[in-house]
Amino acid sequence: MSALKIVFWTLYRIWFYILMAIPIIVMFPFLFISILSEKWYPYFFVMARIWAKFILFGMGFQVKVEAEEEIQEKKSYMFVSNHTSMTDIMLMLSVVKNPFVFVGKKELAKIPLFGFFYKRTCILVDRGSAKSRMAVFERAQKRLNQGLSICIFPEGGVPDDESVVLDEFKDGAFRLAVEHQIPIVPITFADNKKRFSYTFFSGSPGQMRVTIHHFFDTKNQKPEYKKMVKAEVRNVILKQLQVYNS
Repeated sequence: MSALKIVFWTLYRIWFYILMAIPIIVMFPFLFISILSEKWYPYFFVMARIWAKFILFGMGFQVKVEAEEEIQEKKSYMFVSNHTSMTDIMLMLSVVKNPFVFVGKKELAKIPLFGFFYKRTCILVDRGSAKSRMAVFERAQKRLNQGLSICIFPEGGVPDDESVVLDEFKDGAFRLAVEHQIPIVPITFADNKKRFSYTFFSGSPGQMRVTIHHFFDTKNQKPEYKKMVKAEVRNVILKQLQVYNS
């Protein structure tokens, strides 16, 4: 590894966190006001999308979206995708216009500035606690009743082994979708691992390809359907990743 690459990757990582902070600092008063009431969440979501697009643009990422089915406004969905990078959060916000709430790991709440709003607007889960996992369903139900959508990365985290193309899926997203009779929207992020993985000395500007797949309808489905649809959704995303990597 050349010294020039090490310097570039180090500065590139620092630049990412600077880009994360700038919009939050600039919009802080408005962001803070928007989290004072849950009914104001859609306003927070608009600012979150601005924050996400600012970061992606500043990092030199060009987003290219292919949609097999259109997402309808004012309708609740369960958005799921593969998870390989912190930029998955920004890319999801950039691509999806319908206000949604992330279900994510509580550890991200420790990130300065970002964590302050993350823990107040997202549904946090401690995956090692059964009580915490159950609380997620209660909070998600409340958000769905408010007309919002939910976004979950069903792998449950980013695999430590970056050679893993797609880890096994957890049940949570599919159980919620079936119980609440909302469509499941599989989304494939093709390039996030290459663009900005969790490996420190890696990453580069370039294209981020996104495929929004056909939705899976959950209306009138029985609880046991969650196992079948989980496997089908994972297969759709895995096949698309294999196409991109071939």
